[in-house]
Amino acid sequence: MKKTLLLALLAGLLGTATTGKEKKSDRKAKSVIITGADQTDKYLSYLKGKRIGMVVNQTSIIGKTHSVDSLKSLGVNIVKIFGPEHGFRGNASAGVHVEDEKDPKTGIEVVSLYGKNHKPSKESLSNVDLMVFDIQDVGARFYTYIATMHRVMEACAESGKELLILDRPNPHGYLIDGPILDMANKSGIGIHPVPIAHGMTVGEYAKMINGEKWLANGVQCKITIIPVANYSHDLPYDLPVNPSPNLNTPESIILYPSTCLFEGTVISQGRGTYTPFTVLGNPQLKGKYTFSFTPKSIKGMSETPLHMNEECYGLNLRNQETVAALRKSGKINLKWMMDLYAAYPDKEKFFDSSQSKEIGNIDRLAGVKQFKEQIVAGLSEERIRKSWKKGLDGFKNMRKKYLIYQ
Repeated sequence: MKKTLLLALLAGLLGTATTGKEKKSDRKAKSVIITGADQTDKYLSYLKGKRIGMVVNQTSIIGKTHSVDSLKSLGVNIVKIFGPEHGFRGNASAGVHVEDEKDPKTGIEVVSLYGKNHKPSKESLSNVDLMVFDIQDVGARFYTYIATMHRVMEACAESGKELLILDRPNPHGYLIDGPILDMANKSGIGIHPVPIAHGMTVGEYAKMINGEKWLANGVQCKITIIPVANYSHDLPYDLPVNPSPNLNTPESIILYPSTCLFEGTVISQGRGTYTPFTVLGNPQLKGKYTFSFTPKSIKGMSETPLHMNEECYGLNLRNQETVAALRKSGKINLKWMMDLYAAYPDKEKFFDSSQSKEIGNIDRLAGVKQFKEQIVAGLSEERIRKSWKKGLDGFKNMRKKYLIYQ
């Protein structure tokens, strides 16, 4: 009884949680995962006496307290905060530019990396001795925090600054799938030749950025990584803090690598509901599907969602059976895209994302123009996946050089 209580308290302290039916050994393993940030004994002394810049957002916590507040209370001299998409406190909608500001709680200057500048300037780093990156990623190529880390690494390398990375688990650590990005489709939602799901933590990914010389002019950033304790890629991990406003449930996070592809179509992914990325639909699918939802304007999530105030008919994926089956498959789901395309009456407009206020452009999301062509041509899932195989096998082999965890 005492042992069970201790594990429960530890899970609460570190913000871990469990969902669904899991083996007791899995629950125990998850309860003792300790993020890099939580291991202050391994890096606090290294921060003392230095002027610290922190790349953080609402997911940057030590225990249940924001890492900026925690480290400041421990005597760390934090002189500047750099905020990614959604802002330092995580309250900006997707794609909305964020302005520089002063944090009202701490009085520390906040430099936006998702506004007029996406990369720290030499001037902004001039009074910083050491940069710290502590952001929870979700392991999908089109999620923008990896691009933010790339630009921070580049800026640090060019300014001679070291970057300390407080590593966090990847909730999709088990998933390596999708076509490799064709660099002709390089954009803010994909800047490296990697698959849709890469199965790496940010620490491992940073090693790969350096090792493959992906920074401008082949520069390399001096990095130090505080690894996650008791972690392996196949361990389930529920994020203690929502990584962004529209990834607000464990289900949405697991479904995201599959359902985000629909941002390049006329199909709503549930933005404008409180269950985004767990439902798919369109008004023209009435009569094809019975499930429906109606996107509304939701401040801080989606102010002008696709098909706002229109009833959308389609798929309800927000159930444990669907989520569990997706995770067990170890693959991105292609059937939903194939089925909805087949059901949509005006096929010439299916991949028209001009009405979307979000990411859009299926070629950039998938990473290759062939994906759209394959869906339109009605190719089987087997043939689509076969077209990825050579590139995916090459990536998996290259990835091994940079792994920190099993």
